[in-house]
Amino acid sequence: MKAKSFVKTLCAAAVLLTSSLTLSAENDSNLYYNSEEENGLKVAETIYKANGDLLSNYMKYNYTYDEQKRLVMSEALVWNSRDNRWQKDLCMRYAYEDGYTTTTYYRWSEGRGEYVLLPDMTVTFAEEAR
Repeated sequence: MKAKSFVKTLCAAAVLLTSSLTLSAENDSNLYYNSEEENGLKVAETIYKANGDLLSNYMKYNYTYDEQKRLVMSEALVWNSRDNRWQKDLCMRYAYEDGYTTTTYYRWSEGRGEYVLLPDMTVTFAEEAR
């Protein structure tokens, strides 16, 4: 069971690292970030892509926290230029229990009109001792 959890964690880390490297590579040339904060917590971040002298919507992240200021949900939206609106894409939910954190991934289903669980991407790990 521990080996299976470790493999899931390793796969999730690889996906996040790849995404991070992709964004970092593009960041040098044409991505611009605008963060929104409330009570010292980042609640949203919009990413704009430069097209010549103009900026256009690219991605948006929304963040939700619990009463202990722990991240409980992050939602990624992509810009749909055809419909001129933000479109839901991915949602990650975080649960904290007995020294463990579980990250659950969901992909937006346009047909269902809701997020659909990606069970293979669910990862639970032990929190580090403080």
